[in-house]
Amino acid sequence: MPHDTNRDARASQQLAPADALALMASVPIGRVVFSLAALPAIVPVHFRFDRGTLVFRLVGDERVRAALHDCVCAFEADAYDRRERSGWTVTVTGRAHCVPDPDEAGRPARVPPRGWDSGEPRHFFRITPEVVVGRLLHDTGRPLPV
Repeated sequence: MPHDTNRDARASQQLAPADALALMASVPIGRVVFSLAALPAIVPVHFRFDRGTLVFRLVGDERVRAALHDCVCAFEADAYDRRERSGWTVTVTGRAHCVPDPDEAGRPARVPPRGWDSGEPRHFFRITPEVVVGRLLHDTGRPLPV
């Protein structure tokens, strides 16, 4: 069967980095992706943007804190509307740095922890986006919005 390239083009549309970061900033939860004991690890976190960087907190596990400090990692956030069968995904790649002083973490450190990140000790991290890839996702049976 012939490959319909027009159909594929409607399934995913790449976003400009600024637009991708704006979408990412619209959701409270993302996933940090890094290497832990030479294996891939993915951890969901609450995050915020602060002065052009991603800031998030992790609770507890010293192994995770040590693995993330000064490492190149990925950070992903997304949204999907089941009814509309459309959404977006944004992945940022950059170097994570542990922020030892919560005051240095900025406003995100002052946001009360919720759910799974409400324990102690809390470790704050900052990622400066170096590579930003964002895509709008659409059902291939529906045209892209104009």
